[in-house]
Amino acid sequence: MLTKSSEDNAEVLTRRQFKKEKKQKAKGKHVKRRRRVFPIWLRIIVMSLLCAIALIIGAMIGYSILGDGSARDVLEKGTWQHIIDIVKRIE
Repeated sequence: MLTKSSEDNAEVLTRRQFKKEKKQKAKGKHVKRRRRVFPIWLRIIVMSLLCAIALIIGAMIGYSILGDGSARDVLEKGTWQHIIDIVKRIE
């Protein structure tokens, strides 16, 4: 069993006292917290919506400009079912 010398104990006590005094000083001061304009949960929702909108717009541009279809055809269920059938046939 290891024991600390009296000097080590004195050093530990002074560290403890220092921490205790620091906490007491911190309690006396009012710490101003920064208030966020947009909470994190709202940021996640907004970013998810923006990503979904960007995905839809990108699909519409790709389908109408690069492909031969109409931009509104991307929003139809039949178009996506056709794409899924093509992918399943390749597997």
